[in-house]
Parts: sequence; structure tokens; C-alpha cells
Amino acid sequence: MTTPMTNPASGPLATPTPPATGTTPRSTASGVPGGPATTARSTRKSARRRELGACGVLMTPFFALLVTVFLIPVGTAVWLSFFSNDQPGLGFGPERTVFVGLRSYLAVLTDPTFLGGLGTVALYCVIYIPLMVIGALALALLLDSGVVRLRSWAQLGLFLPHAVPGIIAALIWLYLYTPGISPIIEFFGKADITIDFLGVNTVLPSIVNIALWSNLGYNMVVFYAALQAVPREVIEAAVVDGAGPVRTAFQVKTPLVRPSIVMVAMFTLIFALQLFTEPMLLSESTPMINSRFSPSMYIYDAAFTRNNYSLAAAASVVLLVFTVALSYGVTRWTNRANAPEEAAR
Repeated sequence: MTTPMTNPASGPLATPTPPATGTTPRSTASGVPGGPATTARSTRKSARRRELGACGVLMTPFFALLVTVFLIPVGTAVWLSFFSNDQPGLGFGPERTVFVGLRSYLAVLTDPTFLGGLGTVALYCVIYIPLMVIGALALALLLDSGVVRLRSWAQLGLFLPHAVPGIIAALIWLYLYTPGISPIIEFFGKADITIDFLGVNTVLPSIVNIALWSNLGYNMVVFYAALQAVPREVIEAAVVDGAGPVRTAFQVKTPLVRPSIVMVAMFTLIFALQLFTEPMLLSESTPMINSRFSPSMYIYDAAFTRNNYSLAAAASVVLLVFTVALSYGVTRWTNRANAPEEAAR
């Protein structure tokens, strides 16, 4: 006789109960409502929302200024460039605004005075930008090397001209350039040396001199701050390897501040293309500078002398496109030049 199998704890073994149909709750903690994984996800989402909110608050002033001082003026200039004031009836009818399409742009791009102004500014950039970048970098290297004594006073003296407004600086140098009242011309005259700072071949270098006097100290401070961030260990290692002061300056320090050099060169280019204040004031004392000497002066003359706002707006847009294209070209060229060095690292 066979006896049934029994479990010591629960008695005879019962037939296993088949599982119920449907989905049973997962035993892992990730599926339990309110579990640790769900709490972590909600925490990450709330942190992400806080980060986005903080970014929005911090970026709002920037976008507000961008829209106010850049996008709206550019949009207005583009809109004005497509319209012009016209008087029918051989100029005796009532003035009305008409759509002219690209006529203003065609007039600007075929105007020899505007193209001549672009050529003048291009020559100005060729002279001014290398002198500015090399001069400011050389002064910063001298200050960083410790050769110059009273370093703080030297920095203050070099930076002080930048604190003078551009109009005042142009007036100061106009006084020094004008024959009869200039002590510089009088000094050279005593040595039988005649200098015409506002002549046909010297007026552009004279403008370059004013810009250098005003902005050299500012860019020197930018380079000096970048040199202060160079690790001292790198310089000490170069000295231990036998590098002298000149070699250390040009082969060790200068490559390490290349981003600052590119930034200064780009901003100098942008400001140089907007040449206006210096030639506008000097034009009162020399016939070598006419009312359309630079593109900015051409725009001013078209808007406030000839009252041709459509032409002025079109010239403004052309100058903007020209500036953006050059800036983009400098950026791409710099990135390509730095790519081999970054790959080598």
C-alpha cells in the first residue's frame, strides 16, 4: 500500500496552482510606483527644468539687446533699401514712396566713390592691423618679461589714451597736424624739414597714427592678461632648456596666446572697416579727405546730405555683408591653421 508523500511542515503536497492570467507586478524596484528609479527620474527632470529656467533668465538680457540694437536696425535697413521716395511729373508732383527692388544696391555697387572708399579702407586695414597687433603684443611681452620697471605705471600710461574719447583724440591730433599752430611742425621747421601730415601721401598714415594712439594700450592690456595665464612652469622649462628671453617670448609665450591674437585681430578688423570719426574731423582741414572717403562716410553723406535713405540703407547692408564675410573668412582660416596642432596633441 502506497502512502501519500507529505511535507513535514505543511502536510500533503497539493497540486501547484496555475498562475493567474494577466500581468503580474514586477518584483524589481524600477517598476514599483514611487520607487527609487522613478524618484531619480523626476529629480533629474526637475533639475533640468531649473537649469533651463536659469539659462533663460541669464540669456534674456543678451537676446533683448541683440534684438534691440542689431536685428531691428538691420531689418529696418534692409526694408528701407527696397523703397525710395519718388516725385512724378518731372519732380513737381507729390512725393511718394515706391518699391524699387535692388536698384539701390546696384547704384551702390556701381558707384566709383563707394568702391574707392572700400579700397581706401582696405589699404587702411593693411597698414593698421599688423601695426596694432604686433605693437600691442610686443609691449605686452616687454611688460611680462620684467624688463620694464614700474610696470603698473607703464600699463597706466599706455592705457590712458584709450580713456580719451575718439572725437577728443582726433581733435588733439588735428591740432598737432595743422601747420601754423602745431609745435611738431614748428620743431621740424627749425631743422629745415617740411612735413605735411595731411598731404595726399601722408593723410592715411596720419589717420593710422591716431587709431594706434587710441587703441594700442587697450589691446596691450588684453595680451598682457593672456600672458599672465601662461603657466610659469612652461617658461621655467624653456629657460632650463637654454632658451633666451627673445626665444622664450616668440617661441613659447606667443604660441600660447594665439587665441587672444586672433580675437584682437578680428575685432581690430571689424572696427577698422567702420572708419569714420578720424577722417570726418580731419576733412575740415584738408581737401585730401572728401565726404565719401570711407564707406561709413559715404553712408552718412547719402543719408544726411543727399537725403537718400534708400541708398544709405543699401550701402549699410553691403558694408555689413562685407564685414561678416571677412570675419567668417578669418575664423575659418584660423580654425584650419589650428587643426594640425590640435591633431598633433
